[in-house]
Amino acid sequence: MARNATNELLKNAKKSKSDEFYTQLSDIESELQHYKSHFKDKVVYCNCDDPRISNFFNYFASNFKELGLRKLIASCYREQSKDLFNMIENENGFFYEYTGTDGEKVKPCSTDIIYFKGDGDFRSLESIELLKQSDIVVTNPPFSLFREYVAQLVKFDKKFLIIGNINAITYKEIFKLIKENKAWLGINLGRGISGFIVPEHYVLYGTEARIDSLGNRIVSPNNCLWLTNLDTSKRHKDIILTKRYFGNESLYPKYDNYDGINVDRTEDIPFDYDGHIGVPITFLHKFNPDQFELIKFRKGNDDKDLSIDGKCPYFRILIKNKRIQIKLAENKRMTATNNMYKTFGSKFVIEQNSSYPMSF
Repeated sequence: MARNATNELLKNAKKSKSDEFYTQLSDIESELQHYKSHFKDKVVYCNCDDPRISNFFNYFASNFKELGLRKLIASCYREQSKDLFNMIENENGFFYEYTGTDGEKVKPCSTDIIYFKGDGDFRSLESIELLKQSDIVVTNPPFSLFREYVAQLVKFDKKFLIIGNINAITYKEIFKLIKENKAWLGINLGRGISGFIVPEHYVLYGTEARIDSLGNRIVSPNNCLWLTNLDTSKRHKDIILTKRYFGNESLYPKYDNYDGINVDRTEDIPFDYDGHIGVPITFLHKFNPDQFELIKFRKGNDDKDLSIDGKCPYFRILIKNKRIQIKLAENKRMTATNNMYKTFGSKFVIEQNSSYPMSF
């Protein structure tokens, strides 16, 4: 029992440390430039950020007047228990509020911050009180708590722009929000987020790991996204479809356990198929809710993973082309109109232009 408890402690401690990914200012600027109109007269809360070093706080404080912010709040968690990875004395969490008035520090020091009574965890009552005061939450939350973090934002009906792992799309709670048009992917994805600053104890891994000119240790997992409910014009741009299904059916195999075709790349979605289509999860980066409908995620009619000849491609999202449905309905109306005209001739035309029904 003692050994199991120790193993669990180590696992949790390591998990906590793996959440120490700090966002670069360049990546914040690259994404935030697309949302500036949303921030006028708003209170922004960065609730996973040490205001003394956070690039999120730095960005909003430096652009406070340009964005027209009313207030900026940043709060920071401090672990309360000692373990193999945390041998320092306990310290309470803390926060800092910035209103852009003369004399306020854009970069606060230790004497400027206000300490919580507790650890400052985003789930704590003290942090939630600050959340209630805010309009928009912008931060890089702990990936290991991503579901819980987003659930809290939804519970308190907050606007948000946050960083997460691409696989967060596959969480049923997150996909449900996307399907219901309550959240969507931001502008940058994968390599569009160039890397994260990690602490000294963190092992640099991957071919793109580096130390920048300021001495920051950078890792580039290339597997992250921005998740938001702030709208942008890019989200409503149609995906240009150039591929044809009819005549190329062999390129679009059907699933064993669902009435739909498989597409391996977003650019290969056919423009002339009116049924259900299985696409990669990265489709959501280009998803236009005016053009496509999200049907379901991953599972076939037997509630097992979608399969082709007994083999399962990586997670698929089932979609349907709305534009084709509209065209089909228009074609049916045109066909019906033409048939009526052929049958009744000029009398049908007169009836269509009359506010009174006619009998023949």
